Amino acid sequence: MNTEYTGSGDPAKSLELLWRRRPQPTRGPKPALTVERIVEAALRIADAEGIAAMSMRRVADELGAGAMTLYRYFPGKAELLDVMLDTVYGELARREVDGDWRARLDEVARENRDVYLRHPWLLQVAVSRPPLGPQLMAKYEWELAAIEGIGLTDLEMDATVALVNGYVHGAVRTAVEARQVIQRSGMTDKEWWLAHVPHLDKISDLEKFPLANRVGTAVGNEYDAPYDSEQAFEYGLARLLDGVSALIEKRSGPER
Repeated sequence: MNTEYTGSGDPAKSLELLWRRRPQPTRGPKPALTVERIVEAALRIADAEGIAAMSMRRVADELGAGAMTLYRYFPGKAELLDVMLDTVYGELARREVDGDWRARLDEVARENRDVYLRHPWLLQVAVSRPPLGPQLMAKYEWELAAIEGIGLTDLEMDATVALVNGYVHGAVRTAVEARQVIQRSGMTDKEWWLAHVPHLDKISDLEKFPLANRVGTAVGNEYDAPYDSEQAFEYGLARLLDGVSALIEKRSGPER
């Protein structure tokens, strides 16, 4: 799986595009394209075919324009990718939920998960150098606000947000892979499990692997599959929030 990297283009030009401070082309005939139209086309391609299929030429073809036309708006694919990512971050509803910090942080996780599921290509984009656009900043502000005033230092707030986002990234990757294997194999998890169960007793060593057999059988009987991504997400998120809660309680007494 190829990985794309944000923040690999010209910083000044990326920031101009992200904040729409980059002037529109003035030479030649009136521009038929806009930054927004180009980004929308790039997103359509990435959503349908994956990020590897998204190139300047492919986007130009999607728009019925010459490849060189796009370079009047974007210096290259790196800057376009930055704006694509920031645009997708704008899809977060950033809902205000009733309840305490735990309910708010739970919402942060779920909204991020929904964006990943709508745009699986995001899993192939490394954001250690994030595009510092308006939507990313609004996302970060909303995520931090979920845990503001609960007893964490600024560095711990940042680390907690990163922890939640990292957990969601890993959980969604597994869910997307599970969905893709069904599409590619033409076999549901239940069908796969039922095809294997009759043979397990013949080949597995119950005495050598007693725990694996007991627990694996319990999981298979419960989910008709070796794994359930929905249940795993819910369980993991709850335990992550338990950990944050334990830190707060240890430092300041009862949970606030």
